[in-house]
Amino acid sequence: MRILITGATGLIGSSLTQRLLGLSHQITVLSRNVQRAREQFGEQASYWSTLQDQPSLDGFDAVINLAGEPIADKRWSKAQKERLCHSRWDLTEQLAKLINAGSAPPSVLISGSAIGYYGDQGQAVVTEDEAPHDEFTHQLCQRWESLALQAQSDATRVCLLRTGVVLAPKGGALAKMLPPFRFGLGGPIGNGRQYLPWIHLEDMVDGIVYLLEHQTLQGPFNMVAPYPVHNEQFAAQLANVLDRPAFLRVPAFAMRLLMGEAAVLVLGGQRAVPRRLEEAGFSFRFLELEQALDDVINQRAETR
Repeated sequence: MRILITGATGLIGSSLTQRLLGLSHQITVLSRNVQRAREQFGEQASYWSTLQDQPSLDGFDAVINLAGEPIADKRWSKAQKERLCHSRWDLTEQLAKLINAGSAPPSVLISGSAIGYYGDQGQAVVTEDEAPHDEFTHQLCQRWESLALQAQSDATRVCLLRTGVVLAPKGGALAKMLPPFRFGLGGPIGNGRQYLPWIHLEDMVDGIVYLLEHQTLQGPFNMVAPYPVHNEQFAAQLANVLDRPAFLRVPAFAMRLLMGEAAVLVLGGQRAVPRRLEEAGFSFRFLELEQALDDVINQRAETR
Protein backbone atom coordinates (compact mmCIF):
# COMPACT_ATOMS: atom_id res chain seq x y z
CA MET A 1 0.00 0.00 0.00
CA ARG A 2 1.00 3.60 -0.54
CA ILE A 3 0.64 5.25 2.87
CA LEU A 4 1.03 8.87 4.03
CA ILE A 5 1.99 9.18 7.72
CA THR A 6 1.99 12.29 9.92
CA GLY A 7 3.65 12.22 13.36
CA ALA A 8 6.04 9.52 12.08
CA THR A 9 8.90 10.58 14.36
CA GLY A 10 6.76 10.44 17.53
CA LEU A 11 6.47 7.62 20.08
CA ILE A 12 3.87 5.58 18.17
CA GLY A 13 4.66 6.86 14.70
CA SER A 14 8.33 5.83 14.69
CA SER A 15 7.58 2.19 15.62
CA LEU A 16 4.59 2.07 13.25
CA THR A 17 6.60 3.47 10.33
CA GLN A 18 9.40 0.93 10.89
CA ARG A 19 6.80 -1.86 11.00
CA LEU A 20 5.08 -0.72 7.79
CA LEU A 21 8.42 -0.37 5.97
CA GLY A 22 9.23 -3.91 7.12
CA LEU A 23 5.93 -5.06 5.58
CA SER A 24 7.08 -3.53 2.23
CA HIS A 25 4.52 -0.71 2.15
CA GLN A 26 5.49 2.47 0.29
CA ILE A 27 5.67 5.17 2.96
CA THR A 28 5.60 8.95 2.59
CA VAL A 29 6.42 10.80 5.82
CA LEU A 30 4.99 14.28 6.32
CA SER A 31 7.31 16.12 8.70
CA ARG A 32 8.29 19.72 9.39
CA ASN A 33 11.79 18.37 10.07
CA VAL A 34 12.55 16.22 7.04
CA GLN A 35 16.23 15.86 8.00
CA ARG A 36 15.34 14.34 11.38
CA ALA A 37 12.82 11.99 9.77
CA ARG A 38 15.34 10.95 7.09
CA GLU A 39 17.93 10.19 9.79
CA GLN A 40 15.36 7.87 11.38
CA PHE A 41 14.02 6.04 8.31
CA GLY A 42 16.70 6.53 5.65
CA GLU A 43 16.01 6.24 1.94
CA GLN A 44 13.33 3.56 2.34
CA ALA A 45 10.67 6.26 2.77
CA SER A 46 9.73 9.39 0.82
CA TYR A 47 9.44 12.75 2.57
CA TRP A 48 7.17 15.79 2.36
CA SER A 49 7.65 18.93 4.43
CA THR A 50 4.24 20.43 3.61
CA LEU A 51 0.84 19.69 2.07
CA GLN A 52 0.54 23.18 0.58
CA ASP A 53 1.31 22.19 -3.01
CA GLN A 54 -0.86 19.04 -3.02
CA PRO A 55 -4.20 19.27 -4.89
CA SER A 56 -5.45 15.98 -3.36
CA LEU A 57 -4.21 12.72 -1.81
CA ASP A 58 -5.30 10.52 -4.73
CA GLY A 59 -1.90 8.81 -4.96
CA PHE A 60 -2.35 7.12 -1.56
CA ASP A 61 -4.22 4.03 -0.41
CA ALA A 62 -4.18 5.10 3.26
CA VAL A 63 -3.45 8.09 5.49
CA ILE A 64 -2.35 7.65 9.12
CA ASN A 65 -2.53 10.89 11.10
CA LEU A 66 -0.65 10.83 14.43
CA ALA A 67 0.76 14.38 14.63
CA GLY A 68 0.21 16.57 17.70
CA GLU A 69 2.04 18.47 20.44
CA PRO A 70 2.66 16.19 23.51
CA ILE A 71 -0.20 16.83 25.94
CA ALA A 72 1.53 16.37 29.32
CA ASP A 73 4.87 18.08 28.68
CA LYS A 74 3.90 21.59 29.83
CA ARG A 75 1.36 23.33 32.06
CA TRP A 76 -1.88 24.19 30.26
CA SER A 77 -1.60 27.94 29.89
CA LYS A 78 -4.07 29.52 27.46
CA ALA A 79 -1.30 29.62 24.82
CA GLN A 80 -0.35 25.98 25.44
CA LYS A 81 -3.98 24.87 25.11
CA GLU A 82 -4.09 26.67 21.77
CA ARG A 83 -0.93 24.83 20.66
CA LEU A 84 -2.30 21.47 21.81
CA CYS A 85 -5.49 22.04 19.86
CA HIS A 86 -4.17 23.56 16.67
CA SER A 87 -1.24 21.12 16.33
CA ARG A 88 -3.99 18.47 15.95
CA TRP A 89 -6.97 20.28 14.45
CA ASP A 90 -5.34 22.25 11.65
CA LEU A 91 -3.50 19.34 10.02
CA THR A 92 -6.47 16.99 10.42
CA GLU A 93 -8.75 19.53 8.73
CA GLN A 94 -6.22 19.94 5.91
CA LEU A 95 -5.98 16.16 5.38
CA ALA A 96 -9.77 15.77 5.30
CA LYS A 97 -10.08 18.58 2.72
CA LEU A 98 -7.42 16.99 0.48
CA ILE A 99 -9.07 13.56 0.76
CA ASN A 100 -12.41 15.11 -0.22
CA ALA A 101 -10.82 17.05 -3.11
CA GLY A 102 -9.75 13.90 -4.95
CA SER A 103 -11.54 11.66 -7.43
CA ALA A 104 -9.81 8.45 -6.22
CA PRO A 105 -9.18 9.17 -2.51
CA PRO A 106 -7.41 6.92 0.01
CA SER A 107 -9.61 4.06 1.17
CA VAL A 108 -8.90 4.76 4.86
CA LEU A 109 -7.93 7.60 7.20
CA ILE A 110 -6.68 6.36 10.58
CA SER A 111 -6.57 9.42 12.82
CA GLY A 112 -5.33 10.02 16.35
CA SER A 113 -7.47 10.78 19.37
CA ALA A 114 -7.09 9.93 23.05
CA ILE A 115 -8.88 8.21 25.88
CA GLY A 116 -9.18 11.74 27.31
CA TYR A 117 -12.11 12.06 24.90
CA TYR A 118 -14.30 10.69 27.73
CA GLY A 119 -13.03 13.06 30.42
CA ASP A 120 -12.70 11.77 33.99
CA GLN A 121 -15.03 8.76 34.29
CA GLY A 122 -14.36 7.63 37.86
CA GLN A 123 -14.97 3.90 38.36
CA ALA A 124 -17.39 3.32 35.43
CA VAL A 125 -16.39 0.84 32.71
CA VAL A 126 -15.83 2.92 29.57
CA THR A 127 -16.63 1.44 26.15
CA GLU A 128 -16.70 3.46 22.93
CA ASP A 129 -20.39 4.27 23.59
CA GLU A 130 -19.79 6.00 26.94
CA ALA A 131 -21.09 9.57 27.20
CA PRO A 132 -18.14 11.95 27.75
CA HIS A 133 -17.68 14.48 30.54
CA ASP A 134 -17.25 17.96 29.10
CA GLU A 135 -13.74 19.10 30.06
CA PHE A 136 -10.68 20.30 28.12
CA THR A 137 -9.43 16.88 26.98
CA HIS A 138 -12.91 16.03 25.68
CA GLN A 139 -13.23 19.34 23.82
CA LEU A 140 -9.79 18.83 22.24
CA CYS A 141 -10.51 15.23 21.17
CA GLN A 142 -14.11 15.79 20.11
CA ARG A 143 -13.14 18.50 17.60
CA TRP A 144 -10.11 16.45 16.47
CA GLU A 145 -12.38 13.48 15.74
CA SER A 146 -15.11 15.53 14.06
CA LEU A 147 -12.55 17.06 11.68
CA ALA A 148 -11.25 13.58 10.78
CA LEU A 149 -14.81 12.34 10.20
CA GLN A 150 -15.25 15.01 7.51
CA ALA A 151 -13.12 12.71 5.31
CA GLN A 152 -15.63 9.86 5.60
CA SER A 153 -17.45 8.82 2.43
CA ASP A 154 -18.44 5.69 0.50
CA ALA A 155 -14.83 5.66 -0.77
CA THR A 156 -13.02 6.43 2.53
CA ARG A 157 -13.55 4.90 5.95
CA VAL A 158 -12.31 6.71 9.06
CA CYS A 159 -10.90 4.97 12.16
CA LEU A 160 -10.32 7.01 15.35
CA LEU A 161 -7.60 5.94 17.80
CA ARG A 162 -8.72 6.75 21.36
CA THR A 163 -5.31 6.01 22.81
CA GLY A 164 -4.43 5.30 26.45
CA VAL A 165 -1.04 5.56 28.17
CA VAL A 166 1.44 3.91 25.79
CA LEU A 167 4.14 1.86 27.53
CA ALA A 168 7.32 1.91 25.47
CA PRO A 169 11.00 1.02 25.94
CA LYS A 170 11.99 4.61 25.07
CA GLY A 171 10.11 7.83 25.75
CA GLY A 172 6.45 8.27 26.61
CA ALA A 173 4.88 8.42 30.06
CA LEU A 174 7.10 5.68 31.48
CA ALA A 175 10.25 7.72 30.82
CA LYS A 176 8.91 10.38 33.22
CA MET A 177 7.78 7.85 35.85
CA LEU A 178 10.90 5.71 36.03
CA PRO A 179 13.50 8.02 37.67
CA PRO A 180 11.69 8.48 41.02
CA PHE A 181 10.73 4.79 41.12
CA ARG A 182 14.32 3.69 40.44
CA PHE A 183 15.40 5.72 43.50
CA GLY A 184 12.66 4.17 45.63
CA LEU A 185 10.77 7.48 45.67
CA GLY A 186 7.76 6.37 43.61
CA GLY A 187 4.23 5.70 44.73
CA PRO A 188 0.55 6.29 44.00
CA ILE A 189 -0.72 9.72 42.95
CA GLY A 190 -3.59 11.33 44.86
CA ASN A 191 -5.92 8.73 46.36
CA GLY A 192 -4.60 6.12 43.89
CA ARG A 193 -8.12 4.92 42.98
CA GLN A 194 -8.24 6.62 39.57
CA TYR A 195 -7.96 4.20 36.66
CA LEU A 196 -5.00 4.19 34.31
CA PRO A 197 -5.85 2.79 30.87
CA TRP A 198 -2.58 1.51 29.37
CA ILE A 199 -1.38 -0.26 26.22
CA HIS A 200 1.97 -1.78 25.23
CA LEU A 201 3.55 -0.05 22.22
CA GLU A 202 3.67 -3.33 20.27
CA ASP A 203 -0.09 -3.85 20.73
CA MET A 204 -0.69 -0.23 19.72
CA VAL A 205 1.26 -0.72 16.48
CA ASP A 206 -0.36 -4.13 15.84
CA GLY A 207 -3.79 -2.58 16.44
CA ILE A 208 -3.21 0.18 13.87
CA VAL A 209 -1.98 -2.37 11.31
CA TYR A 210 -5.11 -4.44 12.06
CA LEU A 211 -7.37 -1.44 11.38
CA LEU A 212 -5.42 -0.74 8.20
CA GLU A 213 -5.84 -4.29 6.88
CA HIS A 214 -9.48 -4.95 7.89
CA GLN A 215 -11.53 -2.96 5.43
CA THR A 216 -14.88 -3.17 7.22
CA LEU A 217 -13.67 -1.42 10.39
CA GLN A 218 -14.44 2.24 11.04
CA GLY A 219 -15.37 4.66 13.82
CA PRO A 220 -13.82 5.05 17.30
CA PHE A 221 -11.61 2.39 18.91
CA ASN A 222 -10.34 2.43 22.50
CA MET A 223 -6.64 1.66 21.99
CA VAL A 224 -6.08 0.26 25.48
CA ALA A 225 -5.30 -3.15 26.96
CA PRO A 226 -8.32 -5.14 28.21
CA TYR A 227 -7.47 -4.79 31.91
CA PRO A 228 -7.02 -1.18 33.10
CA VAL A 229 -5.64 -0.79 36.63
CA HIS A 230 -5.93 1.69 39.47
CA ASN A 231 -3.06 4.16 39.77
CA GLU A 232 -1.99 2.50 43.05
CA GLN A 233 -1.86 -0.92 41.33
CA PHE A 234 0.24 0.58 38.56
CA ALA A 235 2.67 2.06 41.11
CA ALA A 236 2.90 -1.24 43.02
CA GLN A 237 3.53 -3.31 39.88
CA LEU A 238 6.10 -0.88 38.49
CA ALA A 239 7.95 -0.94 41.83
CA ASN A 240 7.76 -4.73 41.85
CA VAL A 241 9.29 -5.02 38.36
CA LEU A 242 12.07 -2.62 39.40
CA ASP A 243 12.44 -4.38 42.79
CA ARG A 244 12.01 -1.07 44.64
CA PRO A 245 9.61 0.14 47.33
CA ALA A 246 6.67 2.39 46.37
CA PHE A 247 5.50 3.92 49.64
CA LEU A 248 5.66 7.62 48.84
CA ARG A 249 2.19 8.79 47.93
CA VAL A 250 2.17 12.03 45.92
CA PRO A 251 -0.66 14.24 47.28
CA ALA A 252 -3.19 15.62 44.81
CA PHE A 253 -2.41 19.23 45.83
CA ALA A 254 1.28 18.68 44.97
CA MET A 255 0.38 17.47 41.47
CA ARG A 256 -1.89 20.50 41.01
CA LEU A 257 0.95 22.82 42.09
CA LEU A 258 3.31 21.07 39.68
CA MET A 259 1.05 20.62 36.66
CA GLY A 260 -1.76 23.14 37.13
CA GLU A 261 -4.94 22.19 35.25
CA ALA A 262 -3.03 19.43 33.41
CA ALA A 263 -2.97 17.49 36.72
CA VAL A 264 -6.37 16.11 35.66
CA LEU A 265 -4.37 13.77 33.38
CA VAL A 266 -3.00 11.90 36.41
CA LEU A 267 -5.61 12.65 39.10
CA GLY A 268 -8.54 11.62 36.89
CA GLY A 269 -8.86 8.52 34.78
CA GLN A 270 -10.91 6.17 32.65
CA ARG A 271 -11.63 2.49 33.21
CA ALA A 272 -11.55 2.12 29.43
CA VAL A 273 -11.80 -1.25 27.68
CA PRO A 274 -11.14 -2.10 24.00
CA ARG A 275 -14.60 -3.50 23.27
CA ARG A 276 -14.76 -2.70 19.54
CA LEU A 277 -11.20 -3.86 18.84
CA GLU A 278 -11.80 -7.20 20.59
CA GLU A 279 -15.18 -7.65 18.88
CA ALA A 280 -13.37 -7.13 15.57
CA GLY A 281 -11.15 -10.13 16.40
CA PHE A 282 -7.95 -8.38 17.47
CA SER A 283 -5.75 -10.34 19.92
CA PHE A 284 -3.58 -8.49 22.42
CA ARG A 285 -0.08 -9.76 23.06
CA PHE A 286 0.20 -7.97 26.43
CA LEU A 287 -2.91 -8.47 28.56
CA GLU A 288 -1.44 -8.06 32.04
CA LEU A 289 0.28 -4.88 33.20
CA GLU A 290 3.16 -6.64 34.98
CA GLN A 291 4.00 -8.61 31.82
CA ALA A 292 3.97 -5.37 29.76
CA LEU A 293 6.11 -3.44 32.28
CA ASP A 294 8.57 -6.31 32.56
CA ASP A 295 8.95 -6.38 28.77
CA VAL A 296 9.49 -2.64 28.22
CA ILE A 297 11.79 -2.19 31.23
CA ASN A 298 13.94 -5.15 30.20
CA GLN A 299 14.12 -3.71 26.67
CA ARG A 300 15.30 -0.42 28.19
CA ALA A 301 18.01 -2.26 30.09
CA GLU A 302 19.16 -4.03 26.92
CA THR A 303 19.45 -0.79 24.93
CA ARG A 304 21.56 1.01 27.52
